[in-house]
Amino acid sequence: MAEELKADQLLIDEKAGRKVAISRGLPIIGLVGVIILAKEQGLIDNVKDILDDLMSKGTRISPKIYDYALITAREI
Repeated sequence: MAEELKADQLLIDEKAGRKVAISRGLPIIGLVGVIILAKEQGLIDNVKDILDDLMSKGTRISPKIYDYALITAREI
């Protein structure tokens, strides 16, 4: 569907799906990327609190992605 619609980005976090999307040249973004964009657009004030809340509720975010998000959002 993303190919048919010529989507600007495909929202996907699932590892196998991301591999397929990348192999097909589709531009992808995950949940953390959406949160970073929300801060860049002034929709939220803080990335760290949202990530911490998600992780406390069971969302798995690797330490590497967590750190990347905070650096990109200029929160560390």
